[in-house]
Amino acid sequence: MEGDGAALGDAAFWQAVEAEIASQPKRVIARAMPDWAACARPSQLPPPGDWRQWLLIGGRGSGKTRAGAEWVRALALGQKPLAGRVHGRIALVAETLGDAREVMVEGESGLKALHYETRPVFEATRRRLVFANGSVAQIFSSEDPDALRGYQFDAAWGDELAKWTHAEDCFDNLQLALRLGETPRMALTTTPRAVPLLKRLMAEPGTRVTHMRTVENRAHLAPGFLAAMEARYGGSRLGRQELDGELVDGREDALFSRAAIDRGRVRAAPALRRVVVAVDPPATATQRSDACGLVAAGMGEDGIVYVLADRSRRGLKPPEWAARAVSLFAEVEADRIVAEVNQGGDMVGSVIAAVAPHLPVSSVRATRGKWLRAEPVATLYEQGRVRHAGSFAELEDEMCDFGPDGLSNGRSPDRLDALVWAVTALTQAQAAPRIRSL
Repeated sequence: MEGDGAALGDAAFWQAVEAEIASQPKRVIARAMPDWAACARPSQLPPPGDWRQWLLIGGRGSGKTRAGAEWVRALALGQKPLAGRVHGRIALVAETLGDAREVMVEGESGLKALHYETRPVFEATRRRLVFANGSVAQIFSSEDPDALRGYQFDAAWGDELAKWTHAEDCFDNLQLALRLGETPRMALTTTPRAVPLLKRLMAEPGTRVTHMRTVENRAHLAPGFLAAMEARYGGSRLGRQELDGELVDGREDALFSRAAIDRGRVRAAPALRRVVVAVDPPATATQRSDACGLVAAGMGEDGIVYVLADRSRRGLKPPEWAARAVSLFAEVEADRIVAEVNQGGDMVGSVIAAVAPHLPVSSVRATRGKWLRAEPVATLYEQGRVRHAGSFAELEDEMCDFGPDGLSNGRSPDRLDALVWAVTALTQAQAAPRIRSL
């Protein structure tokens, strides 16, 4: 291909690439793309024997997504040795539809990045990937388990299982849909988290578990990445989980219990009489800064607090986190924003007012340590008076890693801070209830 591809628009550039590839003989393409079964690490290949689900647990960047995508591709095309026949109906499930498309389908290790000769076509309006031989891979979100009803498949790939929003319901519906072919199977790729579904699947006789460490994939990672991660997280709980792919339960001295969180989890919140959005702004706005804690919660007619959303994010500038807070306010139909002002003083309210001048904002200032402020909230969890409407993986990890000395990685518990402010505002407020729309 002649000319400077960088001068073309993205779409035009990739059209030119596709045209160049299509002009090459198949034998040239075959030589350029090595056979996966021959070049993959043993841990990236499906295990032998009789199994219903293959659980591939690995650290960040360990090659989980590539393994899942190659397995699906082989099944869709009926390519040996990974598949003995064509699997015409395959489910792809991620935490969100965006994740399914951006990671599983169009990501650097996703299905469209594999072997140019048989690259499938993604039909966005129908949320499906169509292979050259007619096999179809349909994408789904863990946020909507009922969307799986009515479908049937002979294989499935679920990505980041430990982050699924309605994990149990989604997995159950997926299992019920796996009813085509002689031996319907699923592969589940995930970074480990001590969530009930993952722990249960690991103990089931129909599961085969493969573990992978990030270091095993060093040949495909940026130079210096592993050294930097090892220097920062080596030996820590976070490092064991995110780099070594180890399932780490909550620390023994943690203030919050994962069992208490799971015990009170519900799929959706009931009618709410008051809703707040809590904001814990960062002092600075870089990717290395603390995150902006942003949590929404509501008080039900039953007197129970329901956690509705965690939209915390690192690297946000003041106008960005303010806009994010205002957007969440509208989404959950909140009554008030509760903003901690220790870091920014009056600036916090001013930034929010610049985005939405008439929103009610209450300023709160921390006068006690994080542990002391969080203790009453932890007690409410143990009493079953706070429940999570869905799953909030990062928030829950932070809660179960918060001990007397803070988080094990030394960072600020910004998600937890926002949660504490939200729950405290709801349980201590005496404001009159507002008529809410259903």
